[in-house]
Amino acid sequence: MIKRLLIANRGEIAVRVARTARRLGVHVIAVYSEADAGAMHVEYADEAVCIGPEAASESYLNIEAVIAAARATRADAIHPGYGFLSENARFAEACDAAGLIFVGPSADAMRSMGDKATSKSVMEAAGVPLVPGYHGDDQSFEALAKAAAAIGFPVLIKASAGGGGRGMRIAEREGDFSEALDSARREAMGAFGDDRVLIEKYLTMPRHIEVQVFGDNHGNAIHLFERDCSLQRRYQKVVEEAPAPGMDDERRAEIGNAAVAAAKAINYAGAGTVEFIVDATDDGANGPFYFMEMNTRLQVEHPVTEYVTGFDLVDWQLQVANGDALPVTQHEVTLSGHAIEVRLYAEDPARDFLPAPGHVVAFEVPIESTRVRVDTGVRSGGDIAVAYDPMIAKVIAHGADRNTAIAALDGALADL
Repeated sequence: MIKRLLIANRGEIAVRVARTARRLGVHVIAVYSEADAGAMHVEYADEAVCIGPEAASESYLNIEAVIAAARATRADAIHPGYGFLSENARFAEACDAAGLIFVGPSADAMRSMGDKATSKSVMEAAGVPLVPGYHGDDQSFEALAKAAAAIGFPVLIKASAGGGGRGMRIAEREGDFSEALDSARREAMGAFGDDRVLIEKYLTMPRHIEVQVFGDNHGNAIHLFERDCSLQRRYQKVVEEAPAPGMDDERRAEIGNAAVAAAKAINYAGAGTVEFIVDATDDGANGPFYFMEMNTRLQVEHPVTEYVTGFDLVDWQLQVANGDALPVTQHEVTLSGHAIEVRLYAEDPARDFLPAPGHVVAFEVPIESTRVRVDTGVRSGGDIAVAYDPMIAKVIAHGADRNTAIAALDGALADL
């Protein structure tokens, strides 16, 4: 039974996890870098431990320091949040070796989904549809160029070990392929230490639709419907909503079932997201869908799913980590209304929206209600640190339908 939970993260996700844990009567332990000594997530916890200097590599990404903090505070479990160590199989194994419950999936599940080429092979075997492409071991230029020609241009070159849009290039025509491949490989090596790539057909009218899945250690897996994350900038999501506009019930069930099949293929336990790309050329959200990747953690955009289902996903994570079965079955999951999330960043529009760290003189959020929720780890008098993600908050609105949700969001942003 988890009674003392260490949250190995910072900012809004650390505050959000702590909120549920405290509601459940769990003792919350925060970790922080020297730069975060006065941060909101530190004050929100029952106790806190400094784990190193500002650089994430020496603090939040330092597995030994996090484990030592958990031992020193007699933690039962560690929740990794998202980012940092959340999808690090070695960290999950280190928790297990230290006798700590890792609030997340197994290291094996992480590894099988952490490599794009491997994950696609697993999904293909499970009957989950894939984008036409090449995921082979032969990484010679000749083999990759031949594969691209067979797929047909335009093609998308993607880092096998990557994510977040890094190591990703589009080759519109055969003459662009060599330069795009070299560029993708250089970025992949710099970002991930691995220059392997895969090649896929590039969809010119895509929709990015992902499905929230949840599994337990008793063989159960369900989906909690989909989120549409098509509004992006530089391959990064900026607006997320649930359910996907225009998707009919038949397609909703079909894509949900495919996501569950993906989760069951790797014996997945905990919260995860199966991401699909939809060819919206002819049928919008109901066009053909293809597996892209699986994120083996809680997503930034999980609040929209919480709004439309009425479930607390962090609560579920803790239940599953405790060894409990999922609290509901698939037929008990129903959709209620529409929810939209937007992200508020500290950025400079005049400099192509580059991060703009600094002191927060004043930050006032609208009063939360049944229609509006603001998840943040920043407050007046705080700081946006240079070393970390510049996201200030997530603003989430819910309504009976999409137009009502948009109106609620518009009002919340006006009040912010």
